[in-house]
Amino acid sequence: MSNRLGYRLIFLEKLLLSLLLGGMILLATTQIVLRNGFSSGISWADPALRLSVLWLAMLGALAATRDGKHIHIDLLSRYLPDKARRINHFISNGFSAGICALLAWHAARLTYFEWLDGSQLFAAFPAWIGFSILPIGFALMSIRFALSALLNQAGDSTP
Repeated sequence: MSNRLGYRLIFLEKLLLSLLLGGMILLATTQIVLRNGFSSGISWADPALRLSVLWLAMLGALAATRDGKHIHIDLLSRYLPDKARRINHFISNGFSAGICALLAWHAARLTYFEWLDGSQLFAAFPAWIGFSILPIGFALMSIRFALSALLNQAGDSTP
């Protein structure tokens, strides 16, 4: 049952990434055609594209963390014996989990302050909704790093 849930979550992540990227390409292309061909444009397109880049980056970082394809420096681990490699993996992923948790906390504070302020990004779109990907994304990355550290210590190689 948990495997099915995992596959569904991965499918949902990939679907969101695909839809977001496709929507960005469509919106950017429309904006270019309108500007160059008709000397007009969509007033909210540029801020929406900037926000979409933020969402795409966070969702992409989540996918990279899931697959273990995030940026990491592993020069030392190549030369370590298996037990030391596991300890190194545990420490580095534990540290990454802590940093992501700290970022999630501060991103949640930013999102909360945006909610209190009532600021808007574009077309009456609340800023806190746009920034909500930050605490959610960093919290999920923190959980993934922590699970990766713990599963590796238990001898399971899947993150």
